[in-house]
Parts: sequence; structure tokens; C-alpha cells
Amino acid sequence: MTYRRSNQVLSFLQICAGFLIMTGIMVFSPFSAYSDDGLRISVIYNNVAFSDEMELDWGFSCVVHSPARTILFDTGGNGRILLKNMAKLGIDPREIDAVFLSHQHGDHIGGVTDFLSRNPKVTVYVPKSFSSILHEKVKNPSTKLIPVGGQKRLYEKVYSTGEMGTWLKEQSLVLDTSMGVVVVTGCAHPGILNIVRKARQLVHKDVYLVMGGFHLLNENLSEIDRIIRALKEVGVKKVSPSHCTGEEAMLRFKKAWGENFIPGGCGAQFSP
Repeated sequence: MTYRRSNQVLSFLQICAGFLIMTGIMVFSPFSAYSDDGLRISVIYNNVAFSDEMELDWGFSCVVHSPARTILFDTGGNGRILLKNMAKLGIDPREIDAVFLSHQHGDHIGGVTDFLSRNPKVTVYVPKSFSSILHEKVKNPSTKLIPVGGQKRLYEKVYSTGEMGTWLKEQSLVLDTSMGVVVVTGCAHPGILNIVRKARQLVHKDVYLVMGGFHLLNENLSEIDRIIRALKEVGVKKVSPSHCTGEEAMLRFKKAWGENFIPGGCGAQFSP
């Protein structure tokens, strides 16, 4: 498997950027204004391309700039690439207040040690089921480690779904905005539809945007179409799938959401 997109898919993602004004979500690089909620999201690690300036690698990470805190969601698989891409977007690791790790796969937590070497004075939220070895990996005298079991309010208008799933536990980040709920997923191992339903139940609002890995890379087309219909039925307004979603699934999401499909590859920055 190659981690870089084919020229055809790269062109597809670049064309998607042409819909930016119509989407109601600003996508830009470098930084521009915050949304009315003071929220801005920067994708700093991905195997899906957006900006030619960024280094691609299998994995996912983004920075959520919110009025409450600046949160690093996952850390990708390689600390060197993580820090390099942060620098490309002008993000200083010392700006980060908290690290939110979705699940214990290497392509989501591999960069955490290198990040903590630059900024250990953060709060790290990890699923309660993380192994003791992984707990040691993020342990630092200056770092506050908080295991998360059930759903949890982290800060004002910022929540964790809590651990979801069976054999592999995963938490997702939920942001309460004036436009609706914004959901950030790592790989969506518990099922993207289950995560969206949990987020709606947690905040009691419809989902405005769901972004990240949807874990549909090896899923059959009929199941992908069923999930798309179900997400439409529960009122998801905008989508930004990437990472482990898969090229065919991304094309189908683009067709289903049209102008409300938001390119979310490496280097994308947007304000809901």
C-alpha cells in the first residue's frame, strides 16, 4: 500500500477546494480568522494530501484551537513529521494546552513522545483501557495524565464521547458550537454512525460537521452507501473524511454531500 495519493485523487481533493465559499466553512492556508465561536481546526498529520508543503504519512493528527483550550488531537505515527508539519503551519508546540489521544494504534500516538519533549506541560487525555506500557510512554513529571472511561466534559463546550467499542476502545472529541456539534474522530473503530449518535446524545444538538478517519477503507460499497444514508438521516450537515476512510468511500461522501464535503487532508485549516 502507498501512503501518497494518486494524481487523480490529489486533483480531486484540490478541485474540492473550489467549493469553499459555498460550504459555509472557511478552508485556508496559512491561518486566517477564527469562526464566530472562536474555533479553528488545523490538520497537521495525514496520509491524504491538501497542501504540497506538508509531508504525508499514514496516520492522523489535528490541532483544535478553541476558546477554552488549544488541543492536539492524536499525534500521528512519527514525531519528526508531526513537529515539522506543525512548524510549516506556524504552530508552536508550546501553544498546546492538552493532548487528546483517541486510541492506542501507533499511527495515532507514535508522535507523542517527541511532542512531549517540546512541551511536557500539558494535560493528556487517554482512553482508560490504554495499556500500562502506553501510560508510561506519556508519563512525565510535568504532564498531567487523565484516563477517560465514560463520557466526559473536558472544558467548556468540549467533550469526550468516552471509550466506545469492544475489542478496541476509542474516544472521539465533541465540540459544541453555535452551528451544531463538531465531531473529530481518529479511526472510528466503534463505527462512525455510532460515534455521531453518541455525540448528538451528549450535546443534544444535530451534528454540523464530522471529520477524521471513518475506517471504511476495506468496507464493501453497499455498507458504505448504507452508512452515508444513515448519516444523512440523522442530520449530519457537513463531512470531512480522510485518513482510513478510503478513496472510494471519500468519492461517495463527496457525491452525497456535494458542496458540504470539506477537504480535510494534511495542511487543511478551517473554521466551522
